[in-house]
Amino acid sequence: MWNWFIELSPTMQTLLATLFTWGMTAAGAALVFTTKEVNQRVMDGMLAFAGGVMIAASFWSLLEPAIDMAEAGPLPSWIPAALGFMLGGFFLWGVDKILPHLHPELKQAGTGSDIIGAEGRNPDSYRRSTLLVLAITLHNIPEGFAIGVAFGTMALTGDISLLIGAVTLSIGMGLQNFPEGTAVSMPLRREGMSRGRAFWYGQLSGSVEPVSALLGLWLVYLVQPLLPYALAFAAGAMIFVVVEEVIPGSQENGNKDLSAIWLMIGFTVMMVLDVALG
Repeated sequence: MWNWFIELSPTMQTLLATLFTWGMTAAGAALVFTTKEVNQRVMDGMLAFAGGVMIAASFWSLLEPAIDMAEAGPLPSWIPAALGFMLGGFFLWGVDKILPHLHPELKQAGTGSDIIGAEGRNPDSYRRSTLLVLAITLHNIPEGFAIGVAFGTMALTGDISLLIGAVTLSIGMGLQNFPEGTAVSMPLRREGMSRGRAFWYGQLSGSVEPVSALLGLWLVYLVQPLLPYALAFAAGAMIFVVVEEVIPGSQENGNKDLSAIWLMIGFTVMMVLDVALG
């Protein structure tokens, strides 16, 4: 079953994996063709589920392999993992301050030119649809990078278990991309945008994942000794997104208990996938 995929080049494997995650973003955005509104509890649950998936993936698919690889190096194994993890978080913090964006969970805060809660530099000079797409793009950059690093790690080490881990990571990222596509397309449709345009903007944010994944793959080949740092960097970037945006966004409508349960379900699903398959 896996033979055809194993025989592909790492570049093709990475492209196929991120085309899947992009497709899941588009599938979530496509809900706009069936309804104009999604129940808020459902949205909060899906967002929390995505957060749980990202937390589990950050450890089992990224941090744990980083620690294992660092054991063969000259430094204590925790140093590359800790340093890379913190660098990933600080990098996303910096991007968050610079890139104009509007968190999808603030969809009720303002419409049209009345945009409230936008972040980054000069957000008022951008359209609301652009700010929403940039917000999800900010999520997808570290996710795509993580997938590229995972496939690159497998290619360099020849460890088939890492290939399974990379595929599992791609599946997990695809699962959590579904609600992200919905989080963009639904608010735009509700504000009067046509279904076609709302879908276009909803899926557009996923297009960055193949690009950032290939960048991650290329960097792995370029700086092989920094591989543990790269894996931990991707994990830190994803955890920053979860803590700064995903968890608060899933709870701000008062569904805290529901969000907590769905976050745990998402974590469990990703953990089972990673441990059982890997």
